[in-house]
Amino acid sequence: MALREQSYLVLLALSDGPLHGYGVIKAVQELSEGRVRLGAGTLYGALDRLAGDGLVAVVGEEVVDGRHRRYYDLTGHGREVLAEETVRLARLAATAQRRLRLQPGTGG
Repeated sequence: MALREQSYLVLLALSDGPLHGYGVIKAVQELSEGRVRLGAGTLYGALDRLAGDGLVAVVGEEVVDGRHRRYYDLTGHGREVLAEETVRLARLAATAQRRLRLQPGTGG
């Protein structure tokens, strides 16, 4: 199952454990080195799709300073899909490096 980059990053953000929406936004920004910045609408749309696909689940809710926080975590299936996609992307990157005759980490 090939994932969109945003979905992949959301799953990767949740790989260390449950996070609430703002935590996912910050983790995705860090994982992408600032290249991907999710807005709330984009994030919750992605989480709804991922939950519908059985890849993430709501694992808790709380109210903090009058604001509702919902915590999300990977399901077992979500962890499997994330691992499979990671292997697929690593193979693709290795193929690209061979074709371009690049050495990993050298940029050329």
